[in-house]
Amino acid sequence: MNTKWTKHSLYRTVREKLGSRLFVVVSNREPYVHTMSGGAISSYRPVGGLTQALDPVLRAAGGIWVAHGGGDADKLVVDKHNRVRVPPEKPEYTLRRTWLTRKEIEGFYLGFSNEALWPLCHIAFTPPVFREADWQYYRKVNGIFARAVMEEVGDKPAVVFIQDYHLALLAQMLKGQNPNLIVGQFWHIPWPPPEVFRTCPWAAEILEGLLGNDLLGFHTRESCDNFLETAQSLGARVYKKQSAITYQQHTVQVQPFPISVDFTEIAAGAKSRSVIREMARLRRELHLGDKWVGIGMDRLDYTKGIPERLLALRRFFADNPDYRGKVVFIQAGMPSRTEIESYRAIDHEIEELVRDINQRYGTGSWQPVIPLSGQQSPAALAALHRIADFCVVSSRHDGMNLVAKEYAAARTDNNGVLILSRFTGAAEELSQAIIINPFDVAGFARAIKEAIEMPAAEKRRRIRAMRKTIAENNIYRWGADIVSYLIALAEG
Repeated sequence: MNTKWTKHSLYRTVREKLGSRLFVVVSNREPYVHTMSGGAISSYRPVGGLTQALDPVLRAAGGIWVAHGGGDADKLVVDKHNRVRVPPEKPEYTLRRTWLTRKEIEGFYLGFSNEALWPLCHIAFTPPVFREADWQYYRKVNGIFARAVMEEVGDKPAVVFIQDYHLALLAQMLKGQNPNLIVGQFWHIPWPPPEVFRTCPWAAEILEGLLGNDLLGFHTRESCDNFLETAQSLGARVYKKQSAITYQQHTVQVQPFPISVDFTEIAAGAKSRSVIREMARLRRELHLGDKWVGIGMDRLDYTKGIPERLLALRRFFADNPDYRGKVVFIQAGMPSRTEIESYRAIDHEIEELVRDINQRYGTGSWQPVIPLSGQQSPAALAALHRIADFCVVSSRHDGMNLVAKEYAAARTDNNGVLILSRFTGAAEELSQAIIINPFDVAGFARAIKEAIEMPAAEKRRRIRAMRKTIAENNIYRWGADIVSYLIALAEG
């Protein structure tokens, strides 16, 4: 396997190419959080591919990461300029924190970002909520981030890399103050077709904000094409062959950069003693015995297609009575954005479906669906990957979906079957999975049967091919490709 890109090779690449330029990452979520624990301050690094990929970039660059400070001890460790050096154990770059009021968080993050842009872009049949007050907070908070970035950058030659849909207006704000900045942005969720995007009352303002970038990245070519068409529908000049847009004498490159995982770290962790112990514990405590085991591992979000998954399981048990008592499905889910009504509603729907399946088909000694709620340890998550004969990713719409890649990476035994929604970015790369339409309940149920009955040699062939793809296109290659592109733009 070609595992050229590692944390260390990414580090070296950035050191060699960046030169004297300042490198700045901007995101809503911070890479390190400080909290109070037992009267003392401790820190932790949030789980996620973003931090995993960009932390080594910032370490190599000695740069600055601008983010919202949300930890209960974050204000206690910063200096008078709201800066703190990180990582705590070996400081190599600066974390510049911005502060938001509760009202700003409700309007900017919960409101416009996650009740308007999130459903708008995912087209998951949950209507977006457009509130003027939320939009005003969204603009205000983007301005707060812009001021923080400019206080750090000033007139210095710099490359600024913005993350995600929370900061759609930021690039234009920065360019307005310093046109010489090189600014790139990665949009971590899908981009919808133009007729969908235009339903947003502030579509033109959002598009103008994003067109302030020099480079705009998405997970898939489809999202890039949708963005190009959206820009064209709103009057920008689009060059489809070059995948570029010119607007107000400024050109932005629009490119796909499929995000991934740290294959080597996941594979090594999956074989660790702690994971092997967790596998034994889960098999014992969940009474798995010699049963076929399936898993779903998601945030409890309406985009993840969990109700469709449960409907397919119900149909599977109805159509295949011989498998009753022999198949167990573990649904591991973390509550998400519970302040939003649509998230509370999907949580309730999932609970009702699990209860219905277990009452309809369960026996005194067998529970068809085992719900696991709350935070699981990394070892427990890896153990679930290892014990599952099949993993279901049934998203209604997803930019990428890293659960699919994590499952394949963890299968060091070259066993297991991935059932994957065609509406994920991952389906473009992991074509050896059983590809499903999650809305086709009967077809979905047949896919579950196919996963269980697939011959061992076919399982090995498919999982090996997927693991090879993930190893060669890992999270560090994602980081290296984008950073190299941005530095090339800076060099002219």
